[in-house]
Formats: sequence, C-alpha cells, structure tokens
Amino acid sequence: MEEKMTQNDYEALMRSGERAIIRQNRNSHKQKKLIVLACSTGGPQSLQEVIPLLPADLDAPMVLVQHMPGGFTQSLAERLNNMSEICVKEAEHMEKIESGVVYIAPGGRHMEVKKSMNGVHHISLNDHPPIGGLRPCADKTLESVCGTDYDEITCVVLTGMGSDGTKGIRALNRKKKIYVIAQDEASSIVYGMPKVIKSTGLVNEVVPLKEIANTIIKHVGVKEDGC
Repeated sequence: MEEKMTQNDYEALMRSGERAIIRQNRNSHKQKKLIVLACSTGGPQSLQEVIPLLPADLDAPMVLVQHMPGGFTQSLAERLNNMSEICVKEAEHMEKIESGVVYIAPGGRHMEVKKSMNGVHHISLNDHPPIGGLRPCADKTLESVCGTDYDEITCVVLTGMGSDGTKGIRALNRKKKIYVIAQDEASSIVYGMPKVIKSTGLVNEVVPLKEIANTIIKHVGVKEDGC
C-alpha cells in the first residue's frame, strides 16, 4: 500500500527542491573568469616569481603571452610546470580552455581565444603576420576575448619593452568587465609595457613582482568545493 506523504515530508521535499534550484541558479549565473597575462623582456625570469605561487584550484584559466621566437616556449612551459602546483603548458590549437591551467602562446604564433558553436571556449593559433613586429602579440589575444562569453577578465602586464597589451586592454574595457594589474617600476627589468598601460588610467593595482600572484589570487579566487 502506498504511504501518504505527511506535511513534514512535503515541507522537507520543498526545501530540498529550493536548495537544488539555488545551486542550479548559482552555477548558471556564476561569472566566467579569464586571466590574460602579457610580458616581454625579462618575462621568463619574472614568471618564475609569479606562476609557481598560483594554486592548482585557481578559479580561472590563464592565457599567457611571452614574446619569444618559436622553439623556446615549450621548454619555458615545462620549466614553469615543474615548479608549480598549477598546470602550465604550451597552448595547442583547438584545445579546450579549462580553469586551473596556464596556456602559454607558442613562440612565433599568435594565440586567440575562441568560442565554439557548442559554447565551449578553446585556443586558436595562427601564423598571421607579426603585429608591430610581434608574434605572438598580446593585443591580438586580448582583442579576441571580446568575442567570448568570459565576463570577468583579469589583465596582468609585466616587464617588457614597448606597449603590447595596451590596445587590447582598451578594446576589452569597451566590451567587458576588466581588472588590470600592472607590475611596478622598481621590480620591472624593463619598465615599458607596465608604464604604458598605467598611463591610460585603466590600471586598478600597481604592485611589485613578488605580490603579483597574491593579487591575482585575491581578485580571482579559488574554486569552491563541490562546484
């Protein structure tokens, strides 16, 4: 014989359903975060003071553009990966972008972030002509993010000559919610790229190299258990 549902059973079921809806809504409305880091002269050395301090459960993927010719970024990625809890790899064409992974643009290739028809974000690599003499170019990567579903972008600009990254951050600022972190002059090997982006007024924090990782973690956060 089928048992009748009591009032207490009904109320418990309703509470359970409400909790499920709350969890579903929280996850469906959870902001999609992305970190874009740009660096040039002095970058490989400086990255060793940043990437190994990032946790494996960082609540965002990172796409990283270091100005390098082909053949050098694979060893850079392997070296950083061996030093770090977070996964670090040289980016591959069409691979899915996942949180807690640092994707380094291959030397001599532009890296873009694309959204697939099914809504999945992936890496797109190309051999288009250098931009301002640069390939990879951080502006190219940053501008590509404008066409994605990422809605909270943390931009990080480290040591380097020139102004790469500034044009792309300006473009992102018109389309997305951004938070810009720039390395300070005292800790920069070459105070070019951080200086130019600072001059735009778009920088939220200027910090020494040794504080870059903590600033990223503070802003992006780590993954929640069970999410």
